[in-house]
Amino acid sequence: MKLYEFAPTRSIRVRWTLQELGVPFEAVVVNMMKGEHRAPAYLKINRAGKLPALVDGDLVLTESMAIITYLAEKYPEKELIPADIRARAEFHKWIMFTATELEQPLWRISRNTSLYRKDKRQPSDVTRAAEDFKPMAQVLDEHMIGREFVVGDRATVADFALAYTLDWANEAGLLGEFPGLVHYMERMYQRPHAGTRIGEALASLRN
Repeated sequence: MKLYEFAPTRSIRVRWTLQELGVPFEAVVVNMMKGEHRAPAYLKINRAGKLPALVDGDLVLTESMAIITYLAEKYPEKELIPADIRARAEFHKWIMFTATELEQPLWRISRNTSLYRKDKRQPSDVTRAAEDFKPMAQVLDEHMIGREFVVGDRATVADFALAYTLDWANEAGLLGEFPGLVHYMERMYQRPHAGTRIGEALASLRN
């Protein structure tokens, strides 16, 4: 398998999953700071020009949530996805909640603080996005009371995806009201095969 990646993007989730699985893979860094994600060679792999991308034989897969779910299903013996159909339904619920309810406002914040050109940024949407994020974080916070993992009694790739998203939210200063979520996130990142923290990845780019 070949992973096209660039930290601090959501490729961190995929590398984390591969490290937890303990399967061999080739890492290919696509430097977005140098525009390599827009180069013709990479656009042949992912026409959207985004990261990550996974190539497994003749399968080319994009979208981090799809990739980590695929990997968990490919190696069921590692138990990174629930086998029980009801537990798996909960798994899909929370992985989709992470992508839609939590990440969507974070993307709006990122775009309007750093990704868009300055003349295209809308500071007012940063405020609105933060307001949209907090009630959804509250839903998650209440769900996590008394729980070690987001689904079931063992870590799944939903936890790796969620921990990354909470790290992103923490970088944006949005978890001050949710110490339980901060504790959960930090505990996940203490796992021996955890991914890189976003702050560390950003710091390495500045050096």
